[in-house]
Order: sequence, then C-alpha cells, then structure tokens
Amino acid sequence: MMDPPDERPGMAQRTARTSVVAAVLAALLAGGCAPQERPAAAPARPGVSAAVRGLVTEGDAPGAAALARDGHRTWFGTAGVADVRSKRRIRPEDRFRAGSVTKTFVATVTLQLVAEHRLRLDDTVERHLPGLVRGNGNDGRRITVRQLLDHTSGLFDYTGDRELREQSFGRGLPVHRAGSRTPRQLIRVALRHPPRFRPGTGYRYSNTDYILLGLIVRQVTGHPYPVEIRRRILRPLRLSGTSFPGTREGLPAPHGRGYSTRPSGPGGQRRARVDVTALDPSSAGAAGEMVSTLDDLGRFLQALLSGRLLPAAQLERMRDTSGTHGEYGLGLFPVRLPCGRTLWGHNGVINGSYVLVVGTADGRRVFGYRVNSDVIRDRQAEPRLLAAEFCHRSPAPRS
Repeated sequence: MMDPPDERPGMAQRTARTSVVAAVLAALLAGGCAPQERPAAAPARPGVSAAVRGLVTEGDAPGAAALARDGHRTWFGTAGVADVRSKRRIRPEDRFRAGSVTKTFVATVTLQLVAEHRLRLDDTVERHLPGLVRGNGNDGRRITVRQLLDHTSGLFDYTGDRELREQSFGRGLPVHRAGSRTPRQLIRVALRHPPRFRPGTGYRYSNTDYILLGLIVRQVTGHPYPVEIRRRILRPLRLSGTSFPGTREGLPAPHGRGYSTRPSGPGGQRRARVDVTALDPSSAGAAGEMVSTLDDLGRFLQALLSGRLLPAAQLERMRDTSGTHGEYGLGLFPVRLPCGRTLWGHNGVINGSYVLVVGTADGRRVFGYRVNSDVIRDRQAEPRLLAAEFCHRSPAPRS
C-alpha cells in the first residue's frame, strides 16, 4: 500500500508538489554507525558515505543504503540497521518494496508495445477498456494512453480517497493491511470523485493512471503486466531479485524489515514506529507493488537509459516533459541538481520503504538509495546525497 500524496521527500519532491504516491522519508537514524562498504572496483565515496549516514536518524528509519554503478563498476554503502531487533545491517542483496519505481517498468513495456505498433499513445482508454472509466465527469473516451503515462489525465488519485487513505495509511492500517483489492476496485474508488481537470489541460500525479495502464497491457497482450515485465525486462537483464507479489504479504528472502511511523495514543497525539514488513500490496498494483534490490534497479535503469530496452524514438518520448511543464515524462522524471546536471529516474514510497534510482541521460552512471521507512524528516537529505555523488562535493549533513 502506497503512502498518500503530497508528501514525497527531498529532491524528488518536485514531482510531488502536484500530488504523488507518497509520504515522507523518515529522519534516518542519526549519528550512529559508519557505512559498511562492500569491496568493489569503484573508488571509495567518502562524501556519499557521510550523506548516507545523514539519512539515518532515531525514531523513524533505522537504516539506509546506496548503490552506485559507473559502467561495470559498483559501490555499495549502508548505515544503521535492517532490523531493529536483530541489529543486522542492510545487505546489497536485500529485497524491499520499490513502490512507484514500478511505474517506470510499466511505462517501458507500454512504450515497447507502441514501438511494436500494438498500441498508440493517442489511443483512448475507452478503446481498450470500454465502459470502465465513466461517471462523475470522468470519461475514458477523452483520456489517452499518453495522458496516463505522464499524469495529465486529470483522474483522481485513488490513494487520496479518505476511506482508503485511513485504511491503508492511517489508524486503520493494522486491521486492513492484509486486505486485497483488485485493479477495478481501485478504479471504482477513483471514480467516486470528479476529475481534477479536463484531460490534457494540467498535470497532477495520479496512481490511478498506472492502474489503468496495467489493465491496458493485459488487454493488448493477453497477459497480466507482471508476465510481460518478466518476459521483456527481468529475464533478458537477469534481474533475479525483482518480483511482483500480487496479494502475497511477505517479502522473499533475504530481506530486512520495513517501518512506518503512525499516530498512537489518545487522539493520535503521539507517534509510534510500527513494523509493516508484512502487507498485501495489491492496493498498489501496477502503480507500486514491485519488490526489488538496489542492484536490479540500477541495472534496469542503466539498460533503459542506454537504449537497450527501447528504440531511440520511444526513449526520447519517455524523457519528453513538454506536456507537464518540465515536471514528468512518460514514466521518468528529471532531477535537476544545483551543479547543472540533470538526472533521470523515479522514486517510490510504500508503507515501510522509500527508494530513488536516477542516472545520467546516457545511462553510464546510475545511483540508487533506499531507507527502510516511509518517512524522511530532513528534506535536504536527498539533495545532499545526490550532490555528493554527482556534483563531486559532499556537503556536511546537519547536526
């Protein structure tokens, strides 16, 4: 289950100002442990190591990890712990929930279908899912595949529905986190609400868009989107740490724990850290159910940006942000650093996990990091980390 919109942290929040899958990355556990770095061919990154330590602060996220790929060389660093009880560290091979990074995989398959002339960006939702998007001013006859990909459909984000939000992210989570929902149920939740704007006249991040894309992939190919992603991406790239759990509550081994900070006490005045490792991710679906590793996500993004997964025309469209005033492309968004570099990638947040994976436009350098919480209090923690990796400087974390 993804956290509610308008709260995504750090550098990636630029896409969340309008509304995103989102919540907060916690103030990762401060001060304690030095990063444990895996021996690798890549040179040491003391500035990045310090920034990873700065992600960890007591009370919210117990651990953080980062992985850099520069050509065939990799570097891995971690701080804090993967499990507050066992105190074990995060390992490179640990599986975790990747949240909305799922969208980039779904978008890649969608654009592969476009390249194969089995789907057009100007196709309407109605063409492939007749009668599904109707009511309260919503009309699938006026919404295109392109508008789903770049969040210009105007459709209400189902994660913003008050009842679903309370069950999935609020005080109802302990009772409802094992509950399953189908894609069509999630779409019906969205259709309880009128659209935010007429299709194509604005930009607002909506998880509903990618739930619909998952259904369109199935309609066009005859297979569920996880089957197509496995066939087209995971197997060719040998991404053995990536999976789509469906309604399975547990994580595949090896894995640490995932933590969320929730209201507690009378009136919810206090905050308590809750272990949310086990949950049914079907409420995220094609918008955010995927489980992966930092290495798999890095290798995927490197292959995507270097042109191994899409023809040049489709990859160029994926990075076209003209329809969103520079905010979001077709399953990727730009991250502009103070030193003038522009990176491309996606972030993801789901109960107990936050991840960001970004790379240079040519895919030669990619970088990903994660924390085992859905909260980061310090909004500057992510910009510091990316600047340390890509701007060749390492600002000191705040004390």
